[in-house]
Amino acid sequence: MEKSTILAPPGRSELADARTRIERYAHRTPVLTSTYFDHLTGANLFFKCENFQKVGAFKFRGACNAVFSLSADELERGVVAHSSGNHAQALALAARLRGTRATIVMPENATAIKVAAVRDYGAEVVLCQPTQEAREGETARIVEETGASLIHPFNDSRIVAGQSTAAQELLEDVRELDSILAPVGGGGLLSGCALAAYYHSPATRVVGAEPAAADDAARSLEAGQILPARPPATIADGLLTSLGELTFAIIRDHVERIVTVDEAAIVEVMRAVWERMKILIEPSSAVPVAALLQGGLQVRGERVGIILSGGNVDLDRLPWQT
Repeated sequence: MEKSTILAPPGRSELADARTRIERYAHRTPVLTSTYFDHLTGANLFFKCENFQKVGAFKFRGACNAVFSLSADELERGVVAHSSGNHAQALALAARLRGTRATIVMPENATAIKVAAVRDYGAEVVLCQPTQEAREGETARIVEETGASLIHPFNDSRIVAGQSTAAQELLEDVRELDSILAPVGGGGLLSGCALAAYYHSPATRVVGAEPAAADDAARSLEAGQILPARPPATIADGLLTSLGELTFAIIRDHVERIVTVDEAAIVEVMRAVWERMKILIEPSSAVPVAALLQGGLQVRGERVGIILSGGNVDLDRLPWQT
């Protein structure tokens, strides 16, 4: 596939195609409400629970759309990605469902449970040195040797269209939302949400949220160009990646603002969601909720959708257990 095709922002038809393509495979996740959080914010909040998605995160939507978009010839050669997080598991499962092979390049210091999960989904894991250069180099070698299709975790229009389906469902289930909030790392989810609102509910504003300790997206949006991430030090390890060329362009054009939150607020919200809503979310999911509670957004009296992006948590290392 040509680079220009992969990096072209998906249009209305591509978003509709993604809905059709993945509906047999991805869960239509529930939308929950909470009187407790409504009271704290003075708004009506609607939580789209992607922690209940396959592989425990929204990432399955994009990976599924990308893999099921491949031609027969591409399927013969398989898919490849480098990831130590949710994209690795999502791509492995999507490839298994489509009947093609997946090779995932993971750093050798990746946790054993994550490596095991990727293998359990049927992918081949190739371990490498824990540097970006090593990960990219090993991935390039596999592409060169096998002809496998590289599936980028966010800088790919097929991924963005797939992630947009979470917001498309939310907008169907909850009418007349004033805002949608989503966390932002590489920007695949946030840009997908922005396009879903643009095409299906243009009156709904879209706002991103990220840790203040990894605020490159907020700084990039303010500067009007992609700024490199500073060495991050945040518990929200799903939000460490910098924006890509595609996701930055969509966010620049369709996202109102990006709010940052501190580490203490992320941990506090993660625990409060567990205690009050009885669901376990990963730190990245807590970031947009923390953006509301820290007062960075004025939403009193509004109807606000929040994408809870995932629920993959190490139960032996819960952040409030010190």
